[in-house]
Amino acid sequence: MPYANQPSVTLTELNAENCKFQLEDTDLSVANSIRRVMIAETPTIAIDWVQLDSNSTVISDEFISHRLGLIPLTSDEMVDNMQYSRDCTCTDFCTDCSVEFSLDVNCTTDTTKHVTTSDLISTEPKVVPVTSRDRENEANDYGDSDDILIVKLRKGQHLKLRAYAKKGFGKEHAKWNPTAGVAFEYDPDNALRHTIYPKPDEWPKSEYTELEEDESQAPYDYAAKPNKFFFNVESCGSLKPQNIVTMGVSILKKKLSDLQTNLSQELQNDALQIN
Repeated sequence: MPYANQPSVTLTELNAENCKFQLEDTDLSVANSIRRVMIAETPTIAIDWVQLDSNSTVISDEFISHRLGLIPLTSDEMVDNMQYSRDCTCTDFCTDCSVEFSLDVNCTTDTTKHVTTSDLISTEPKVVPVTSRDRENEANDYGDSDDILIVKLRKGQHLKLRAYAKKGFGKEHAKWNPTAGVAFEYDPDNALRHTIYPKPDEWPKSEYTELEEDESQAPYDYAAKPNKFFFNVESCGSLKPQNIVTMGVSILKKKLSDLQTNLSQELQNDALQIN
């Protein structure tokens, strides 16, 4: 078996929402590290600051602000070029660390008016709600999607606000999580017995099963170790699923490189102190 630093990857499915691949010849801890980094440390752009100039709706300011923050924004083309606001030299907001949004909707009819993500106006065409991207193009790689409802207005009600989107990652707040879900399985036929089924014959089989039709689970193999991992990465829309995977691996690689550098410096300092 190859060492854990010589894994192989096989892409099995890729579309606008999902990326499925198989990771082989590595350790379970490495596979789980990749999963955790994709969820918690892959940066995206999300609304983080809201100023409401007028709100006569039935929804409170805090509720609307929270709903705006959870709207996924297209981040593929901009997130790498943006700075974190904490690292930016500006005093408030600038184009290097933020994207400005505005919304101004007034209901003047007797019918209920829906305020949706289509009413959010962005100053940066590359950063818009995922439901609004490439809408003007006939060839849309992302497919059709419905606008996200923010609030409903009755006659005479008005909502006007200004918002800024910033770069962040899921460890700070879930609104920066680029995934709807990341999962992997390493024992589709339960040969390791990490899961105990009360009635194995009634349990649904994995899509990666190698069992025959009349078999419910593989024979127990006490000496086996997880070596093949079936990943399914589902995007929330802010990043393409393939970008989530590649960015996550790059971030994990950088973290390990930084750890190696710092450890080398510590060892050198210790050696100097001993001498």
